[in-house]
Amino acid sequence: MSQSPNDYLREWKFRTNDYLRILHEREAPPEDKTCCACGSEFPAYRCYDCLGNPVFCLKCCRDEHRRLPFHKIGKWNGGFFEETSLTKIGMEIYLGHQGMPCPALGDIHEWEDTDEPIYQPAEDFPTILEPPFLNRKQCITIVDKSRVHSIMIRFCQCPNACTPDKQLFEMAMFPASFTRPKTAFTFPVLDGFALDNLECGTSAMNYYNKLRRMTSSIFPHLVPDRYRELMRVARQWRQLKLLKWNGFAYESRSPTSGELALFCPACPQPGINAPLPANRNPDDPSWLYARSLVMDGNFKAEHLHPTHPDDEVWLTDGQCFMVSKDQYKAHLAVANNVVQHSKCNNHRAVNQANASRHKLEATGIGGCACARHSCFVPHSVVDFQKGERQMNMDYALCHVLSHHTDGLSQAFTFYDINCQYNKHFRRRVNESLHLSIPSGMEIIPGIGLWHVHGHQDKCYVRYASTFITSAARIDGEIMETLWAPLNIISPAARGMYTPHRQECLDYQMNDSNFMKMIRMSGFLCRKYKEAIKGVAESASAFDKLNETADPIMVATWEEQDRYAHSRRVTDPSAMDVFEVQLKRAPTRKQQELALLSSRAARLSGNAQRGAATWIASGITIEEMQIALSMDIRRLGRHPTETQTLDICRRRTKLQSRIDEFTIVAATHLGEGFDVDDEIRDLHLDFMDDDLEDNRIDGSDTESEPEADGQQRRDLFYPEKIMIPLPSNIGVARCAELGVEHLLGQEIALREGQANDALQAIRMHLADKAVLFRTAVRPAKSQVKSTRAWTQVHSVERVIRLNTMIYTKCRAQLGNLDAHGLLKKYLRMEKCHLKTTAAVADPNARGQRNATLPWFWSLDIQGDSVSSDWMNECTSVFIYNPSVTSSKYKSLFVPQF
Repeated sequence: MSQSPNDYLREWKFRTNDYLRILHEREAPPEDKTCCACGSEFPAYRCYDCLGNPVFCLKCCRDEHRRLPFHKIGKWNGGFFEETSLTKIGMEIYLGHQGMPCPALGDIHEWEDTDEPIYQPAEDFPTILEPPFLNRKQCITIVDKSRVHSIMIRFCQCPNACTPDKQLFEMAMFPASFTRPKTAFTFPVLDGFALDNLECGTSAMNYYNKLRRMTSSIFPHLVPDRYRELMRVARQWRQLKLLKWNGFAYESRSPTSGELALFCPACPQPGINAPLPANRNPDDPSWLYARSLVMDGNFKAEHLHPTHPDDEVWLTDGQCFMVSKDQYKAHLAVANNVVQHSKCNNHRAVNQANASRHKLEATGIGGCACARHSCFVPHSVVDFQKGERQMNMDYALCHVLSHHTDGLSQAFTFYDINCQYNKHFRRRVNESLHLSIPSGMEIIPGIGLWHVHGHQDKCYVRYASTFITSAARIDGEIMETLWAPLNIISPAARGMYTPHRQECLDYQMNDSNFMKMIRMSGFLCRKYKEAIKGVAESASAFDKLNETADPIMVATWEEQDRYAHSRRVTDPSAMDVFEVQLKRAPTRKQQELALLSSRAARLSGNAQRGAATWIASGITIEEMQIALSMDIRRLGRHPTETQTLDICRRRTKLQSRIDEFTIVAATHLGEGFDVDDEIRDLHLDFMDDDLEDNRIDGSDTESEPEADGQQRRDLFYPEKIMIPLPSNIGVARCAELGVEHLLGQEIALREGQANDALQAIRMHLADKAVLFRTAVRPAKSQVKSTRAWTQVHSVERVIRLNTMIYTKCRAQLGNLDAHGLLKKYLRMEKCHLKTTAAVADPNARGQRNATLPWFWSLDIQGDSVSSDWMNECTSVFIYNPSVTSSKYKSLFVPQF
């Protein structure tokens, strides 16, 4: 049985002292006091980087570290091992002859150390510890991943020798200058910095400060400052690595746009991983040679105006993912900036497209990635000068559609605001001198499954990937996940020179694609297995549904499906055929208007003509009683005088309404009705998450407010009065009074009341989800968090009020014997009122059988008795399994 981490920690508590003793004993020389290499006595030096931290004599220490010049050593001073360096004991590095001295150097001054230690010079202890490096003119500062070293380096002086900078580079040390190099960086330290920057977002400043502390924990400020040199050499190193990785060591030409960037190995690229049109099988489906793309902007990647823009050096301009600066500027200079407001919902990306930021050269970046495998597309990332303008994204999209797409005729593009962006895209391309798309390329626009729910309802069937044939099972939101790691380095890149920032972002995006590539095979194998299972399930569901449907209707639906998809690019409204046409459940006002307008009401006498209005006013009074009861309960047992006065005023107003209602009651209930008959207190079932007592009836007086420390017993309680509605009188009593016709009218009004309450609950639950996503989670301060939670609590109070109203309405329907409606309007439970922000991820694991509470689809249940509704419902369900099967089949060949 495996142990937990806590089990190991419990054992560790009994072993701590043993480990501490061994650690302390390692600070002393070995007991035999002999050199581990030659066996001589009185070894003086300990190496902290060799295995086991062995001790050496002076000669052996030099000989053993001839090819390990960056090891850390300590010198025994009689009391402890004092930190020193190999240079101080005569270590030198010879270049050009495989580590051996150059014959042309002549006589070399031999280092003599007469300070071979003996174990008594306690009086020779230095009064001040010295840093373990030398600041001598003949020494070169070498920055290694272990620390900063000051090393004596002897260059080759042969006539045919390379220049000193190249000699250093041949020994895996990158010189910081070229004529007389005095600083060099080892290849491991440059690789280590690049990896730390990729994985941890470590800046050059933080990385070099770490090296300074590793060099000297006591004197880090005395270690030579090579921070600026590290930033510059790291840029040169990244360029060399990219050129090497992409095979330019074998070519004399310079890279062109995007040639130093890695791209998705699974997306179709004719001539690279897919056959050219002339060599294709004519039976291949069209989606096999279609490109799926996602577009998005990122406003975290800001950039300040550079201090010296005319003194910038570009090393990889446009050769990776960021576009070339000169061509991009030329496009922006002539592009028409059309200011347009969203005709869909109030999208921030549209309405704030021209919002500028002070002191920022770039307010963010925009780019594209493949939608199926989440790889950035080379030469497709642009800077935003203001907001997310169409001219910026046009340039990115046109370059994406031209990257290795010769022979591809179809592209799916997913963009948060595609309903607005795609309208005039081709017109903008045709009017531009710098934009073009491949001839014959069909662009099918879509919107990600998360963002599409922030649009108008019609955008769902027009642009959601669910309704795009052959788009595969994708959510169109993959760019959001790609921005997250990029945002880690965005603060550090904010103040860099423009070329340096571009190179950092390019390197990050290239590494992101590399990590996708090395995991691609396992990812595609898993997707392939899911596709096989998905095809079988969707095909089975489709066959079962298709067998029960009318063949004539199925043929009609298939024709509508073909027509809609053939017209979707030129006329997105053709897809509206897939939108279920529903009649909303009637509201209480609509029910009252229908009762007043009915022929029976017009022909009845004056006593019955206003019955619907009278019952509606009684329902309103009942809602006022519920609201007042909840507010009194929320105040607690010790309200303020102002709160008590407000309650008294509301009670007075409520009592006046009740008196008016009761006076008119005799008109509608007849002379046999006695107001004082069977007077009972109003009963309410509270559903309150904040209080433990969730059921308080009218006889409970513990929640009544107090003033001056005493219960005010002389106050009246109109919120507890049972008003004479037919539902309160009862069906039997109404029959005795001969007013059975009032039962049907109240049932109709109660149905409208229930619909109103459920609609309010749905709307405010959605508002609560939005508040959590836009206000609560982004809040970074106590003030913002408090304000956000205040908004949430305000929405929760409205939800509880409408829940109470619905619960009371359902109870009254039971009193009216409306059992048929009780099957439609189910009991409301606390679990039904939970809020979830995951409204649009059908591909998420564990969501296959997840369902929303019953009231989210109430209209569907209510209209299910209509044959027209059933036809609408069946047509949509026929389409969904068929398109799902098509999407799974598009995963069978996970694209090359």
